[in-house]
Amino acid sequence: MDSQTSDIILYGAQRCHKTQYYQLFLEEKKRGFTFLDVEENNSASEDLRNLYKNRKLNFPTITIGKKKLRNPSNIELNKWIEKLK
Repeated sequence: MDSQTSDIILYGAQRCHKTQYYQLFLEEKKRGFTFLDVEENNSASEDLRNLYKNRKLNFPTITIGKKKLRNPSNIELNKWIEKLK
């Protein structure tokens, strides 16, 4: 799913099983999100690097508003999704 006005951004790689897991999770929750493939998109890669002091491609990373989540648990991800409502 891709919604440029979404408050949820998933930085990842299509080949990554964890990224695929979060895509399915968000789709099942019927939450609009923007998926940015950091291996295919240099701009997305740079945006992700800018989120971390070490400038590494730490994916999957999900941003919800201004909150940054790195490999969140279902409980943690649900908590932040609920805050958007």
